[in-house]
Amino acid sequence: MIDAHVHFWDGPLEWMSGGFETLGRRFGPDDLRPLASACGVDRVIAVQASSSLDETRRLLTLVGDFVAAVVGWVDLTAPDVADTIAALGPGLVGIRHQVHDEPDPLWLLRDDVRRGLHAVADAGLAFDLLVRPRELRAALALARDVTDVRFVIDHLAKPPIAAGGLEAWAERMAPFAELDHVACKVSGLVTEAEWQRWTPTDLAPCIDRAVQWFGEERLLFGSDWPVCTLAASYEDVVRAYDAPRFAAAERVYAL
Repeated sequence: MIDAHVHFWDGPLEWMSGGFETLGRRFGPDDLRPLASACGVDRVIAVQASSSLDETRRLLTLVGDFVAAVVGWVDLTAPDVADTIAALGPGLVGIRHQVHDEPDPLWLLRDDVRRGLHAVADAGLAFDLLVRPRELRAALALARDVTDVRFVIDHLAKPPIAAGGLEAWAERMAPFAELDHVACKVSGLVTEAEWQRWTPTDLAPCIDRAVQWFGEERLLFGSDWPVCTLAASYEDVVRAYDAPRFAAAERVYAL
């Protein structure tokens, strides 16, 4: 079993405030390996957590028997983005950008971003869509138009589980079901619920909808470790998501 979404860092990152401060220490593969092994997880995919080429290069040095591959970061808008991707070398299977942190909800529809995404596709990589419901309309328009990219929606686009009212999120997510080149990660849900009081029942409406839309063949399990530790243990996340039934990581990321 592959955990398709984990993070490794050596200390605080720029977004670690407002309740995330406890994450500001080193988290590495040796910390995660025994937890993953106890849950039947054989390999993991390390995902970028900062808009930094240096971070991507560091993650690529971890690739081996446990860290199967990396979803890294590049500046999609840079004219030399194709050369940058090529220089990163083996072990890279995808690119991600913190789209939900961009002030412009239509950032994904910019011409320079689209040009960068074609470079991602030409390199045989997937693109992780880190979006919230605010950006889903732009993401849908992009995915309908740019069909040569394998898209992966991270964290089910962060449904508002704690706040309640999933209707708007579900309405914007459902059309992606028609797009065979779009997959989705069942990940990051425990931190969208109430951290100290969530139960698997709180997550079920989102997971059930995802299975209905994408089928198990287009869903990937991701723990979002160590971010998930704000609300749950690694084992609790694996059990809550029924992780063993989602096994598309090798195909989606072309491992």
